[in-house]
Amino acid sequence: MRRLALLLLPLLAVAAAAPALAQNPAEIARAKAGASCPHCNLFQADFANAERRGGSFAGARLRQADFSAAVMKHVNLAGADLRDLNAYGAVFTGSNLAGANLANATFVGAYLEGANLKGAHLEGVNFSGAEMARARGLSQAQLSAACGDAATTLPRGLSLKPCR
Repeated sequence: MRRLALLLLPLLAVAAAAPALAQNPAEIARAKAGASCPHCNLFQADFANAERRGGSFAGARLRQADFSAAVMKHVNLAGADLRDLNAYGAVFTGSNLAGANLANATFVGAYLEGANLKGAHLEGVNFSGAEMARARGLSQAQLSAACGDAATTLPRGLSLKPCR
């Protein structure tokens, strides 16, 4: 019995060190079908051109997901991992992005009117051409880590550096 345990020990160590699955296909399928999926693993999920009103992805892992041209009205994305998100031309009217990590995301041409961005991490975010004049919770400190262009609209008194 002791010999068997000694043989299995290296196998158990390798299994414990193996990386977790990159994404959860079942959770992605449920979310794409319209179900709320807070705290789900939706890594690299494709929501391009999707339409959703309400629902929750709060705390979900949506890193490298594609939301290009998606319409996400009043969706709760608070605290979500949205790093490297592609939201080119997406609509987030009234959505809650408070506390979300949006590092290096692309919101080129996105519509964020009424979106709550309080405490969102915006390092490296490209807001070129984004409509954000009525976005809520934004601070200059947050925006100093992001960039935009002359077509970007912001709440009064806030500014963005130009993207390179």
